[in-house]
Amino acid sequence: MGNPLAVLTEADLRRRTSVKWRTYADDVLPMFVAEMDTPLAPPILDALKRALDDGDTGYPHGDAYARALQEFAAQRWGWRFETEQSQLAADVITGITETLRVVTDPGDAVVLSPPVYHPFSDAITHARRSIVEAPLGPDGRLDFSTLEAAFRHAASHGRRSAYLLCNPHNPTGVAHTRAELERVADLAHGFGVRVVADEIHAPLVLAGARFVPYVDVDPDGFSVMSASKAWNLAGLKAALIIAGAEAVPDRDRIPQFVAMGTSGFGMMAHITALREGGPWLDELLAGLDGNRRLFAELVAQELPKIRLYPLQATYLAWLDGRDLAVDGDLATFFRDHGKVAFYSGEVFGVGGERHLRANIATTPDLLREAVRRMATALS
Repeated sequence: MGNPLAVLTEADLRRRTSVKWRTYADDVLPMFVAEMDTPLAPPILDALKRALDDGDTGYPHGDAYARALQEFAAQRWGWRFETEQSQLAADVITGITETLRVVTDPGDAVVLSPPVYHPFSDAITHARRSIVEAPLGPDGRLDFSTLEAAFRHAASHGRRSAYLLCNPHNPTGVAHTRAELERVADLAHGFGVRVVADEIHAPLVLAGARFVPYVDVDPDGFSVMSASKAWNLAGLKAALIIAGAEAVPDRDRIPQFVAMGTSGFGMMAHITALREGGPWLDELLAGLDGNRRLFAELVAQELPKIRLYPLQATYLAWLDGRDLAVDGDLATFFRDHGKVAFYSGEVFGVGGERHLRANIATTPDLLREAVRRMATALS
């Protein structure tokens, strides 16, 4: 089968119409948004072609997606849940937002651990909840002293509150350990905080680390999942909310119309990914592990003033550029002077200042070219 990250050329990729390849001019190398530079996994492509041939473009039906995730989770993570614990949603951010709506009320507090996936803040404020911050530690991992203080503050007015956990964490690439998640659950129970975990990157934990579903340690919590990141299916909308065994009554209060935003083609693609895409995923993970090592070597050799955080999960590298003698926003500098586009760390909140998020899910050649452009910009 081979490495899916070593198949496409830059010319192939520039024919795409997605955000990654249309946001900037053709002389800019995009390394920002979370899209992978891979072809579609063959089983998914075959399934979608069959659906088109059959005119199978109606409303999605049934629990096949939940059953496919159930089988995948048992095999990959040793985690078992009942399909009755699940609820369809169009995508993970929609699933998160609707779950927060049932476990909190307008004006209630939702805790975040920045730097963290930037749409979280918009989702919380749009739902008319307030944000309480519990910043990560200097190592990019959860800081339990700040988390405890944030939980205490969130619960101090006797209102309901929640914690929106990113597991694995975007942008620092941390795979939270079972012990860390158990500490989160203990604190949450102690202060009456409900935990909702964004687990969209769950299948993308690299060698040396392990994914632990939050609901596996907290039956009162929620996990929101999708196959979209691992199989590059962002344009084919389908996600699942998984309630812990004790949280099913809350899941039952999520309106059924939330499921109606799920794409029929999305469900077909995600079901096929989970049931038949395992070998392709294994090749991808091996390719990402190679890219992780290559990128670390290139940064150490060519960009010695940039510190690269250890990448355990996702394909999103977190770069500390605080030692660079560059004025202004680092992402703007590298885009203007190196013609390579990253996400600015500032968009991820407190702790993201003078950082960059880089997408390494591309060809090794384009990784080399990105670092070369950065080094040239700094020279």
